[in-house]
Amino acid sequence: MGRLRAWLYVRCGLEFKTVLALAVVAAVAGGLAFHHYWSGRPRTVPVPPPVTAPAEAPRAMASPEPRLVIDIVGKVTKPGLRHLPKGARVADALAAAGGPLPGTDTTALNLARLLTDGEQILVGLLPPAAAGPQGTTSDPSSPATPLSLNSATAAQLDALPGVGPVLAQHILDFRTQHGGFTSLRQLRQIPGIGDRKFTTLKPLVHP
Repeated sequence: MGRLRAWLYVRCGLEFKTVLALAVVAAVAGGLAFHHYWSGRPRTVPVPPPVTAPAEAPRAMASPEPRLVIDIVGKVTKPGLRHLPKGARVADALAAAGGPLPGTDTTALNLARLLTDGEQILVGLLPPAAAGPQGTTSDPSSPATPLSLNSATAAQLDALPGVGPVLAQHILDFRTQHGGFTSLRQLRQIPGIGDRKFTTLKPLVHP
C-alpha cells in the first residue's frame, strides 16, 4: 500500500486520498449516467382499450300498424271476426278464415277489393237486400231491404232503379279504387249520379 501511494505521488502528483475521492466521484457519475440511460430507453407503451360509446336510449316504440276488423260469415272454414292489416283485400280475408268450403261459389265476391274496417263479408250467402224472409230472392228496389254498396254484385246494383249496367260498373270501380264506401254521400262522386238519382237511391242502399 505504501509503495502504491508513493508511485501515485511520484507519477501523478496525487495523494492516495485524492485518488480515492476521484474514484468515488467517478463511480457516482457513472451511476447517474447509467440511471439516466436506463430511464430514457425506449419502452413499449400499452394501448388503452377503446372507449365504448354509451348505449343510446331506447327509441320510442313505433305506433302499431293500423288493423282492420272484418266479420267473415257464411261458407268458410272458420267464420268470425278477423284482424287484418290495413290494405288487405277480400282474398286475404278468405285466407284468414281458412278459405271457402268445397263447392262454394265465390264469383259474387271481388277478391281484389280493398277491405274497410268493420266490414262484413258474406261467403256463399245472399246479402240481406237479395234475400226475403224465408230466404227467397226479393226485389232489391224495396226500401225495406237496403243493399250494401260494399258487398253488392254488379247484377244487384244493375237492378236498382235508374242504375243500369254502366252505372253499376262505375259503382264497383269506385269501390275498388277507394277501398269501399264509408258514406252514402260518396255516391255523388260517381259520374251519372246527380241529386235526383241520389235521392232515389238513398233509401235503397247503405255502405
